[in-house]
Amino acid sequence: MENKGLLFIPDISGFTKFVTQTEIEHSRLIIQELLEVLVNSNEIGLKISEIEGDAILFYRFGEPPPLQEVYRQVEKMFCEFHRRLIAYDHRRYCLCRACHTANDLTLKIISHYGEFTNYSVQNFHKLIGKDIIIAHQLLKNDISTHEYWLVTHNLLPDQSPSGIKNWMEWKSSAKETENGEVRYHFTQLSPLRDEIATEPPPRVDLSKKSKVFTVSREYDTDFITLFHASGDFTHRHEWQEGVKKVEMLDHYLPRVGMRCKAELATGEVLIYSSSYSYTPEKLEFTETNDSDKTITAYTIDILGEKRSRLTLDYYIDDNPITSTLFNLFRKKKLKESFERSLRKLDTFAMNLVIPA
Repeated sequence: MENKGLLFIPDISGFTKFVTQTEIEHSRLIIQELLEVLVNSNEIGLKISEIEGDAILFYRFGEPPPLQEVYRQVEKMFCEFHRRLIAYDHRRYCLCRACHTANDLTLKIISHYGEFTNYSVQNFHKLIGKDIIIAHQLLKNDISTHEYWLVTHNLLPDQSPSGIKNWMEWKSSAKETENGEVRYHFTQLSPLRDEIATEPPPRVDLSKKSKVFTVSREYDTDFITLFHASGDFTHRHEWQEGVKKVEMLDHYLPRVGMRCKAELATGEVLIYSSSYSYTPEKLEFTETNDSDKTITAYTIDILGEKRSRLTLDYYIDDNPITSTLFNLFRKKKLKESFERSLRKLDTFAMNLVIPA
C-alpha cells in the first residue's frame, strides 16, 4: 500500500501571537527547540515530509495503525513538548517576553489516513495527494480550544474512539472541503498535563565548599543588561581575562544546565550553569567548572534604574590540603584576574544591546 498511509501533524498553537508580540529571535529559538523535541519523540517510525513553521508533517505508508498505537505517539509528543516548556520556565535565565510567555504555547495533533504519494525535486522530497490537502485543511476547524487530538473517520471509520483513557471526552464534528465533507472525532489533551512529572530546579550544595575570595564592582547600567553581559556564555571571551573562545555545547538560550567549552591559555575546560534565582531586589546564579569542581557564584544587586552591583564569590572544595595549596599558589593571582575582568566587563556591558 505505497499510495496509502497515516498522516500525522503536530501543530504548535499560539505561535502566530507568540512571534508577533514577543522578541523574534528568542521566540524563533524556542520554536526551533520545541520542533526538535517533537522530532525526537517519534516512536512509531514516522517520516518527515516537511516542517512548516510551527507544524511538522509526518507520514507513514501502510495499513491504518491501531488507534492505541497512534495515541501512544500523541501522548509521547504532547508530554515531551510540555515537559520541555515547564523545565525551561523553571530554569531559564532570560526575562524577555518571549521566554516569559513560552509556557503559554500548546499543541494540537491531527491524525488522518488517506491516499498520497511522494516525489522528489533535486534534494527535496514532497508529498502530493488530495488527502495531504485535507490534512492541512483540518488544522483550521471550529474547535474552540487549541489543545486537542483530532482523528478522522478515514482512520477510524466504523466506531467512536473508546477505551484509551478514562478521562477522554470524545466529540464529533465535520469540515466541508473541496473534496467533500470530512468527519472526525476529537478530544481535549489538557488532562495529560497533570500526568507530567517535572524535576525541581537543581540547587547548588555549598556545604562542602569553602569561599576563598570575593570580588565586587558597581556599574552604571541596568541589572538586565549586566545579567546578559555576565551570564551569557557566548559573551564570556569579551570580558573575562584568559578566555580565548567559548563553544556552546547544548541549549539555544541561557538556562540552568547549559554547558560550554571554554578555551583558556592553560587548555580547555567544561563549564555549566548550576543554579539561578531571581527576586525584584537581586538576581543570583552559579557556574561550576566540571574539571576542578570550583563554583563561581554571581550576585547582581539592583541599586537603581541604571545602577547595579555584581559580586563574584569563588568556592573550592572544603578540605585543608586543597585550601592551603590554593591560598599559597593561586588565590592572589586569580583574584586579581577576576578584578581586572570586572573592570573590562564595565566597558562591554555599557555597549551591549539586548532586546527591550
